[in-house]
Amino acid sequence: MMGIYLISIAFMIIGWLVSRQLKSKFEKYSQTPISSGLSGQQIAEKMLRDHNIHDVKVISVEGRLTDHYNPLDKTVNLSHDVYYGRNAASAAVSAHECGHAVQHARAYSMLQLRSALVPMVSFASKWVHWVLLAGIVMVNTFPSLLLLGITLFAATTAFSFVTLPVEFDASKRALVWLESSNVTTSQEHVQSKDALWWAAMTYVVAALAALATLMYYVMIYMGRRD
Repeated sequence: MMGIYLISIAFMIIGWLVSRQLKSKFEKYSQTPISSGLSGQQIAEKMLRDHNIHDVKVISVEGRLTDHYNPLDKTVNLSHDVYYGRNAASAAVSAHECGHAVQHARAYSMLQLRSALVPMVSFASKWVHWVLLAGIVMVNTFPSLLLLGITLFAATTAFSFVTLPVEFDASKRALVWLESSNVTTSQEHVQSKDALWWAAMTYVVAALAALATLMYYVMIYMGRRD
């Protein structure tokens, strides 16, 4: 079991460093007013209009960095600072979340795949750790239980990797629109791009951590079969 602890600690440290850098970037770029003077709410509503999307609402939610798009009720949820902010960080986040709304409206294949995986991943996430724990304890007497746990964990790992193109594509759509709509200047655009890149890195670290953990459990299973 020492191996899984080492993997967890290593990626916990990497994740903390990336998260710290992300917060630092957002704090820095939150101090940069954008020349257009638009708030995150106004930017989101403008991006939706420009993409001919009229059935999505932009609302404010509690918390910090809690911004997300909800495809079930078609809402772009922006944290208070982003919703009312008139800076490069707010522009980046609001446009990114609207990027997901555009994906939904355009039936982006990877978003559809991620949505289709949600029920299975929700089930897997609920039981995977208990099954893996029991599987390791009983690996010599009932190895199939560990294999079941690996299968469940593989589902959650696959979900992490399917999420990557969805997030990168949303950022790409956001940055293209921010530039073409002249909402941000060239300098503000660079800051928005940098902020979104660090946000994307949190998903990359999570996906790699899941993959490393999955490989560890596979090696345990294969080792016990020999």
